[in-house]
Amino acid sequence: MDQDFYSLKAKTSSGREVVMSHYQGKVVLVVNTASKCGFTPQYAGLEALHKRYHEKGLVVLGFPCDQFAHQEPGNAAEIQAFCQKNYGVTFQLMEKTNVNGSKAHPVFAFLRHKAPGLIGNSVKWNFTKFLVSKDGKRVKRFSPSVSPENLEADILRELKA
Repeated sequence: MDQDFYSLKAKTSSGREVVMSHYQGKVVLVVNTASKCGFTPQYAGLEALHKRYHEKGLVVLGFPCDQFAHQEPGNAAEIQAFCQKNYGVTFQLMEKTNVNGSKAHPVFAFLRHKAPGLIGNSVKWNFTKFLVSKDGKRVKRFSPSVSPENLEADILRELKA
């Protein structure tokens, strides 16, 4: 996979296309999210990271995904409303997408290739996190059980790089 992160595109929850090159020079945290998961409270920690480090160059992108036990059944408006009402989410939510399989979104195909996990080249569950360096070349994967608060040292290291 010769593609780089900044050549990829994705749609926001409102349907606007974003080229990842828009985030070049920033540290990007990509997370596959779900509203009905045991890890859903991590939205609060992701929002805290967004508020704390956005001005310093961190971008948080949440990609809702319904591939794991049907834990993200809503449409874009329902997901957005849930996240804002329950967790005050202001970071960018993207279009609901697949993260595994033949219909996996290219962003996740790239991230899985750059940072394989314990079960190989797939995402094992909701709230798997990928931290992309400013140059888009380094990707670090974090399991769903790693809370957003525990990413802070890695985020700071990337922001200073």
